[in-house]
Amino acid sequence: MYDKAADFLEPIDISEHLDKIELYLGQVCQIAGISKMQLDYWTNKAQIPTKGKKQRIYDMDALETVMLIKQAKDKGLNLGAAIEAARTFRATKVPVA
Repeated sequence: MYDKAADFLEPIDISEHLDKIELYLGQVCQIAGISKMQLDYWTNKAQIPTKGKKQRIYDMDALETVMLIKQAKDKGLNLGAAIEAARTFRATKVPVA
């Protein structure tokens, strides 16, 4: 019976739903590999948009920005240059179809 039920299912493209995901500060830190203090500072310095009043909530675009900043810092850029590199990269990247 279960084998036939599985025939009704179709593959799911998770990438179509990533824009619905919201992450808390601690989750973003864990994914990006940075401290909460770093994320808080970068969020203010880079003016990364967040939701939430009591606790910051980040969407996938914000997570990508944080990870790009981290990548640039890991490659030796100072924070200001890393923020600018992340902004430029995001502004010029080709959307994935």
